Amino acid sequence: MTTASQSLTTLHESLLSERAAGIKQSAVRDVFELSLDPSLVSLAGGNPFLQLLPLEKIGEMAQRIIVEQGPEALQYGSGLGTPELRAQIIDVMAAEGITNVGIEDVVVTNGSQSAQDMACKVFCNPGDTVLCEDPTYVGALNTFEAYQVTARPVGTDENGLIPAALRERIAELRAAGERIKFLYTIPNFNNPSGITLAAERRQEIVEICREAGILILEDNPYGMLRYEGTPAPTLRSLDPENVIYMGSFSKIFAPGLRIGWAAVPTHLFRRFYLAGEAVALCPPTLNQMIISAYLNEHDWKGQITKYNDLYRSRRDAMLAALAKYLPAGVTHTHPEGGFFIWLTLPEGIDTYALLQQGVKAGVIFIPGAAFSPSGQADNKLRLAFCSVDEKTIEEGVQRLSVLLEKGAPQTHQG
Repeated sequence: MTTASQSLTTLHESLLSERAAGIKQSAVRDVFELSLDPSLVSLAGGNPFLQLLPLEKIGEMAQRIIVEQGPEALQYGSGLGTPELRAQIIDVMAAEGITNVGIEDVVVTNGSQSAQDMACKVFCNPGDTVLCEDPTYVGALNTFEAYQVTARPVGTDENGLIPAALRERIAELRAAGERIKFLYTIPNFNNPSGITLAAERRQEIVEICREAGILILEDNPYGMLRYEGTPAPTLRSLDPENVIYMGSFSKIFAPGLRIGWAAVPTHLFRRFYLAGEAVALCPPTLNQMIISAYLNEHDWKGQITKYNDLYRSRRDAMLAALAKYLPAGVTHTHPEGGFFIWLTLPEGIDTYALLQQGVKAGVIFIPGAAFSPSGQADNKLRLAFCSVDEKTIEEGVQRLSVLLEKGAPQTHQG
């Protein structure tokens, strides 16, 4: 870099906002770059297996839409989303038992990630607090960080958020003068842990937040991807006035279309959707029309059944491989659905350093610290089973287990 370039860089960095200066590269994205290497077994990415889709049929739908409705499909659209897709989203939510939502409550978003951004923009000032599980979705943590919001973890166990711990956390933080705006939660098949919030806890969680005057941001991209067990009621179905529900077509159809939605309490709706419109103007009309055609002309529920059959087989293959190869002292979750299994290694192991060894050994995963608002997950890691076949899953778990048997790197003390 020339002296002139260095001076310009220094000048421009002095112009950065505090918000921009604090934004960091996602560790998940770093690992995704590695996953492109065909010599590595990637147990890292939560990518749906799109080869199972009727791609030729979808191509024909897209071509027809452009030829027959091109001026509409390629034009600006409503910031709310197309009326047809919003009506169809009501049917998609009904398939999950959510029947207390009207089309007037639904706004189409640029993926559910955009809905998280909208929520922070509408409700949070710098220095505010949001509550969440530990671990939780790294994309949400990045959004909170970008808005200079503090993410405070709430106690969990194998059945998800602990209601008593939530009550105690709210009281503790308010006593310290913190302004709590909402609870962000992934109640079904948490990313990254795979844990599901127990059905018997859900009503109490909703009541605690309502009594405390705290909104709930319910993120449910995996809810239909269930492989065993009985579905529990969504938080939105239990309290439509205090829960903002976020859904996505990324896992049940295709992430590349970048279409999700939010079901927002009526009294908050206008402020919420205007926050998204100010950034993106409108979600892409063509992509919405492709999804509408897919929902109208394809057996989308049957397609989800195909996904579930495939993912169940891959989950079972990973669980079997973990049982077969993992050394003593390593534990893991048993997800009833979703894409992920969460491993806990002995205390003191550094999974970031282990990842570097994994690259050399031909297997990659996501270190747990990327998902932890408390920073207490150095000895944990996330494995994904959705995008690789059963034989490759076993090979990847075996390679990882060999590393652990040799002696994993320790967290630096100092």
